[in-house]
Amino acid sequence: MRGEPVIIPSCGSNLASLQFALERLGANVPMTEDPERIRAASHVILPGVGAAGPGMARLAAAGVVDLIPTLTQPVLGICLGMQLLFARSEEEDTPCLGIIDAPVLRMPASPELPVPQMGWNELEPVGTSALLKDVPRGAYAYFVHSYAAPPGAYTRALTVYGEPFSAVVEQGNFFGTQFHPERSSRLGAQILRNFLNISL
Repeated sequence: MRGEPVIIPSCGSNLASLQFALERLGANVPMTEDPERIRAASHVILPGVGAAGPGMARLAAAGVVDLIPTLTQPVLGICLGMQLLFARSEEEDTPCLGIIDAPVLRMPASPELPVPQMGWNELEPVGTSALLKDVPRGAYAYFVHSYAAPPGAYTRALTVYGEPFSAVVEQGNFFGTQFHPERSSRLGAQILRNFLNISL
């Protein structure tokens, strides 16, 4: 029998805001880097902010780099946490967790569209995903990022910022949002609720 949901805090992020968002849904989701607690958890959340290289270094220091790809329960990567699910990041050519066999790329900048993208942008669902249950087409989420995953077979929602990129991804039991659900109002609450309701 699985234990409680947990957050892996190694890669930072607005961890208090994420926990408060989950508490508003009635979920107590503690933070842990203990491999046994992570392996036994019902759901695992991997949030992150900052650069890919330091993020991977923090996961390595916590001793969870080899563990994460072997997890069989639902796993949700948020922002940098989502990017680290991919094979590598163009950011200093950083090898990542390799769960999704695709690269994360630097977003193209222009005077009209500065990078990082900071602010609200629209989601365009692609196919179906349990993570997007009851999320209306054209809903807006809050993004802060300079790198993004290109569209692929793993894409479950697109967002356009100069070019389309993956805003929601799914591969097996691994899910990811490029945006911050804990900062995305009702949409974000629905995404987190959906994730906690996923049963594999």
